Amino acid sequence: MKKYFSREIIIGIIAVISLSLLFFGINFLKGVNLFKPTNHYYVRFSNVSELQNTSPVYVDGFKIGVVTEIRYDYSRPGNILVQISLDKQMRVPTGASVELASSLTAGASLHLLFNKQETSYLQIGDTISGRLKLGPMEMLTNSLVPQIGEIIPKIDSILTGLQHIVNHPALMQSLNQLQQTTNNLAKTTATLNEIMSGDIPAIVSNFKTVSSDFTEVSSELKSLDITAAYNSLNVTLNNFEKLSNQFESEDNSIGLLFKNRALYDNLNITSENASNLLLDLKQNPKRYVHFSVFGK
Repeated sequence: MKKYFSREIIIGIIAVISLSLLFFGINFLKGVNLFKPTNHYYVRFSNVSELQNTSPVYVDGFKIGVVTEIRYDYSRPGNILVQISLDKQMRVPTGASVELASSLTAGASLHLLFNKQETSYLQIGDTISGRLKLGPMEMLTNSLVPQIGEIIPKIDSILTGLQHIVNHPALMQSLNQLQQTTNNLAKTTATLNEIMSGDIPAIVSNFKTVSSDFTEVSSELKSLDITAAYNSLNVTLNNFEKLSNQFESEDNSIGLLFKNRALYDNLNITSENASNLLLDLKQNPKRYVHFSVFGK
């Protein structure tokens, strides 16, 4: 079979196809559609921080193009030219501007701003004025720095006051008293622990013993014949009542003994005579001894 292509030609064709696929693939990943017609414009910035090639260009939140080139304008120091590629149908009105916005997550992007009532349009390749939009960090910095500047003197005054309070002798005295109180509390706690570990178990044991004894006494009380004891006590009280009535009545010897005044007087006189007799016997013993010996 006759060969129409040599090995070298086949290798060359494969290399061209591979390079073409690589070129189109890279541009596709960058977001550049080589088959879609676009219009090119330039935007002038003084700072393009975080802006890169293929960064998106939006209008009203809709992507209409990408950044295709970023270069420094050496003829005008401090200016950076950014080339943007917009959809063919996008016409840029006169007086439009481009705002560069930075995001913490999505990077930088361009936003096309214009007056929708404008009837005149820029020519392809014209330069559009650009400006920077403050990012979250810049806005935070601009809002916080003045407030921090106002707060610092107040903080200094507060620290001075705190230093004065800390160095005051009353504070040191209070701290010493607090430390002493803490030490006393620790000693009290240790003593309480000793009591709890030593005396409390003995008290609990004694309480258990008393409780056990009380239980036994209660059992013995339950076993007693309360009715018989009550009847016996009742009989004793009745007898005591009868005896008391006899003391109050004059129809018996005991009542007469307590109630008869004459009997009391006679007993009193007899007691006095006996006392006198004993006194005379003590003073004149011979009289009574003689009488007792020689009376017959």
